[in-house]
Amino acid sequence: MDSERVLVDVNGVGYDVAVSRTTFAALPAEGSTATLEIHTNVREDAIQLFGFATRDEKAMFLRLNQVSGIGPKVALSILSGLDVPSLAAAIARGDVKRLTAIPHVGKKTAERIVVELKDKIGTLGEGVVVPLHAGASLAPPPLPAGPFDDALGALIALGYKHAEAEDALSGVPRELTHSGEIVKLALKRLSGRAAR
Repeated sequence: MDSERVLVDVNGVGYDVAVSRTTFAALPAEGSTATLEIHTNVREDAIQLFGFATRDEKAMFLRLNQVSGIGPKVALSILSGLDVPSLAAAIARGDVKRLTAIPHVGKKTAERIVVELKDKIGTLGEGVVVPLHAGASLAPPPLPAGPFDDALGALIALGYKHAEAEDALSGVPRELTHSGEIVKLALKRLSGRAAR
């Protein structure tokens, strides 16, 4: 294990996973159980695994990969240079100087990042970051922890409006504690409305 790669043992099978320094710092001691968000990058000559401590970091990695001239290794290097909230804030402000302070990011690359991602990255409140998918809105407020709040965040990430998602969740039994089940029931309610 080094600060750029970790060996993840999944039921006796070892996977070589590239990680940012931020994710590496968040990992527990060697031999402990860890959970990573994984992105699999399939190329003609290789299959690469990239691991992230949070969904936001993975979402930012995927956004950076959409910028012309930035591949997975440079995207990971950028995430090693700035944490996700700071990176999102720099992009939102168009702070090219801050971006060029990251290793492997020159002025032209920093300008491309700002131009191509500024409308796709939102910052809300203090340090709360929402890497947005196409068509999403900057309106949703920061979500507190809990299965219903996780479900609300998932529905918003799927493209539903905040009010629409909240309305769908209002009909889901409150005793449920698994966000995946809550999302399924909310999606059933939303699809029922669409069919009318």
